[in-house]
Amino acid sequence: MRVVHRASPWRSLINKDGKLTTTALTAPLHNLLNKISSPTTSLADAYAWQLPLVEALVHYDLPAWRTAQIISDHNASLYRQAITLSLSEMEAQGWGAPPVDYCVLVLGSAARYESLLGPDQDNALIIDDYPDHRHVEIDGYFQALGERFTQRLDEAGIPLCRGHVMARWPMWRKRLSEWQAQLEIWSADRQVKRVQQTNILLDFAPVAGNSALAEQLGERIATILPSAPLFMHEMAALLDELPVALDRLGRLASSPSLDAPHEQALNLKHQGLLSLISAARLLCVRHRRREIGTRERLVALSHTPDVLTAAQSGLLVAAFERLQQRLLDQQRYNKACGQAADGWVDLRRLREDERLLLKFDLQQIKAFVQRVKSA
Repeated sequence: MRVVHRASPWRSLINKDGKLTTTALTAPLHNLLNKISSPTTSLADAYAWQLPLVEALVHYDLPAWRTAQIISDHNASLYRQAITLSLSEMEAQGWGAPPVDYCVLVLGSAARYESLLGPDQDNALIIDDYPDHRHVEIDGYFQALGERFTQRLDEAGIPLCRGHVMARWPMWRKRLSEWQAQLEIWSADRQVKRVQQTNILLDFAPVAGNSALAEQLGERIATILPSAPLFMHEMAALLDELPVALDRLGRLASSPSLDAPHEQALNLKHQGLLSLISAARLLCVRHRRREIGTRERLVALSHTPDVLTAAQSGLLVAAFERLQQRLLDQQRYNKACGQAADGWVDLRRLREDERLLLKFDLQQIKAFVQRVKSA
């Protein structure tokens, strides 16, 4: 990516007369936001404007973690539009209004407000409890809603989840009481698949509907999981599935199990970010913390007795932010070259100091994961 110098819009905050002015400051965003928020803009067009939005935010010198929050906010707004359009379509076709309360959840990075470029869909649906004799009627309604809004998002450019983690499928569409029963089943022993499915659900955020249902789900998670020792033990053991990108000598190295595009490629998503995210999630479940975002979790854990010191938390937050920055920079470069935005970074693009700092950050994450596993 060729670097082209552009004056920062912040330099226009004070005009030649020494007065504060916001007109020039907001100019890079003004036209873009008008197009994104126009009622005549299609979902596909709104999503297509995401990359220009990110480039504008980079021009404001925003760090990647803040840009990720804004990307996540934008994706959440697309979810709400897709759901609203689907509900209107269903009502026009005679389905009527939703028969009971519901809450659509986003899962994973979207729920943590950590989405970068090129996400797929991860979502679920909580349906308020209803009598069994109405199951065909009510679940049929929400199946249709799930199919419609996920299809709309797919057509807009946010692809369907290849792992089928979506509200269109019964596994991820349940009554509140069924979610509780599901959690009790998943946490009853230490089966790998059940722990993996629970891990997916643990990072959730309401995006549409009655958010009180999501709050109740969070309360039930905090009650059930920490009291399931076999489950918690397997959750810790699964951290071995996400080895940090360092070899035995502490050098940067891709895992042989990953199909690297070239020998200088590292998958920072799977061998850095997810390692840290998973360890922080486990500690929060263990200590009944309700935070979802990784930065928030790491800060909260520093206020939990005998878990993380403020210094340890600060190192991990800084490492997390830098890894996000590395990955977003690579994704922007890939997009500019007409390539896919994925989890790989090219070490050939890093300066020597950037490589050293990346190795240091991964060392901090590796040590943290080891502490979590042995606790």
